[in-house]
Amino acid sequence: MAMIYKGSEVTEALNERIANDVEELQSRGISPTLTILRVGERGDDISYEKGATKRAEKVGVAVRNVILPLDVSEDALINEILKLNADDSVHGVLMFRPLPEHIDEDKVRNMLAPAKDIDGITDLSLAGVFAGIETGFAPCTAAACMEILDYFDVECKGKQAVVVGRSLVVGKPAAMMLLDRNATVTVAHSRTADLPGVVRQADIVIACVGRAKMVDASYLSEGQIVVDVGINVLEDGSLSGDVDYAAAEAIVQAITPVPGGVGTVTTSVLMKHVVEAAKRINA
Repeated sequence: MAMIYKGSEVTEALNERIANDVEELQSRGISPTLTILRVGERGDDISYEKGATKRAEKVGVAVRNVILPLDVSEDALINEILKLNADDSVHGVLMFRPLPEHIDEDKVRNMLAPAKDIDGITDLSLAGVFAGIETGFAPCTAAACMEILDYFDVECKGKQAVVVGRSLVVGKPAAMMLLDRNATVTVAHSRTADLPGVVRQADIVIACVGRAKMVDASYLSEGQIVVDVGINVLEDGSLSGDVDYAAAEAIVQAITPVPGGVGTVTTSVLMKHVVEAAKRINA
């Protein structure tokens, strides 16, 4: 029976560290501040906004909201971003995507200053992840995977790691962060020859392909650490990860649950990045 790497354990420890850092910054007259930039009234954006605000309150991070109408012009949106870049009291900016179709998302996201890009959406932030330098921040979900491995003392050095999925949001940055921990990394995907065989050879598996229960028993072997990033809604309305949890639990050494795993940690990572941005700006 696998160990269950619960996100709540990681989050509790992470929140405590963040709150201590916030208290230290506040003692110096610095109030770590997140601005949430939202265009329109998408339900999932509003839900995440509420969750992020609640988490911020828990650790002492201040939150401001900039809410723009769905028909906002590209120039007006860019102007808001430039104002946030210039505002020294704002340390991190979370901009919800996707943006409306009339806006050039690649152009707009790259107007955000990397120093305030706490969810790794700009090209310069991602370049920093790939180069291993502090230019912006890694995407929060990829960073949450690393927080989980660190909290549970998973040694990456010398291990074989397979990342199933190659998105810029999770797969590719997670692969680079595993390389920074001296793992030997394979980025696999739907066109990988003998995908189950490739994954079976891994010591560490990060599943982020976006297909419910795709990683079944044929992909898995004893002793593996499995981090399941997927959040998929099944026909009955329940949630499933990218891994067949019931099958995996009987085989692998440890696995993150869905829900209650990586997603639980992501919002705390967002707050960690805001605080780190405040430290960098005021260094």
